Amino acid sequence: MNTFGLRKFIIAALLLVLSIAMGILGYVLVEDYNFVDSLYMTVITLSTVGFNEVKPLTSAGKVFATVYILFNIGIFAYIVSTLTTYLFEGELQKIYKNIMFGREVKKMKDHVIVCGYGRNGSRACLEFEKGDTPFVIIEKDASIVEFSRDSNYPIIVGDATSDDILIEAGIHKARALITTLPHDADNVFITLTAKEINPAVKVIARAADLNSEKKLVRAGANRVVLPDILGGIHMAHLVTKPYVVEFLEILNGAGEGPLKLEDYTYQQLKEEYHNKTLSDLKILENTGATVVGIKNDEKGFIFGPGHNAVVGERDVLILLGSEESLKKFDSYCK
Repeated sequence: MNTFGLRKFIIAALLLVLSIAMGILGYVLVEDYNFVDSLYMTVITLSTVGFNEVKPLTSAGKVFATVYILFNIGIFAYIVSTLTTYLFEGELQKIYKNIMFGREVKKMKDHVIVCGYGRNGSRACLEFEKGDTPFVIIEKDASIVEFSRDSNYPIIVGDATSDDILIEAGIHKARALITTLPHDADNVFITLTAKEINPAVKVIARAADLNSEKKLVRAGANRVVLPDILGGIHMAHLVTKPYVVEFLEILNGAGEGPLKLEDYTYQQLKEEYHNKTLSDLKILENTGATVVGIKNDEKGFIFGPGHNAVVGERDVLILLGSEESLKKFDSYCK
């Protein structure tokens, strides 16, 4: 929620109530009006509509009314500017959208929390959006918040290093957290806090300094990404291994091409396909997709597994295929 805008609205409302209370009290004490007459005089004085007084003012009453009008000029201007902002500049719509986002976040589970909507965070959100992966953003920069709101992304305005903000983002129900803040110390702190609240959450952390990698791992990060180093490696490979890079870009969606890589856990398969060999599953024949690897807890990645490879309880299948073939796999095996 736009805390600053809401604070302005609350201040304007409190000033209006205070002004009305002062007017009522002043007319009661100075002119000895009853409550209804004092309220009436206060409203016509504030609104400057020019109605007649309840009764002619005394000299003291005229002095009070003059001071009261001058005092309220500034208050009235502030209230009008605030109401104009809310009514004509979309502030009410933003608050409504934030309330809806807040309700949406509370319902989330097995989602991803993205800390920081900068270059890395925004790209991650775009990929999650493409893959229909539920996510929520934590960002404290007001200018960035406005941009992410325009994208209709669920966002929490605040400091991601705060326990309360992480809890509001549903860290205890999240499956993963990506922290992309520019300062490595903040990413270390977020990793420690996230793992303390939810030890099962998978943390992917960005690091600017190579020396921070070990600190992030010790803090509990499952993976640490160093964008500058990866960028340099990628640029070198574009020279030394251009076709390999082109192929990988096709697989990760960065380039143009019909192929995609997807992973499927043992639990995602139909029960009738549990503990079966790849030969029994006949994935290529029935779907057109190819099993290029199996992630095994004990053996690690097995690339190009043979037909006799058994898909066990803790295995993950890595499939390569077109979007159409992967959809066929979804209907065939899932």
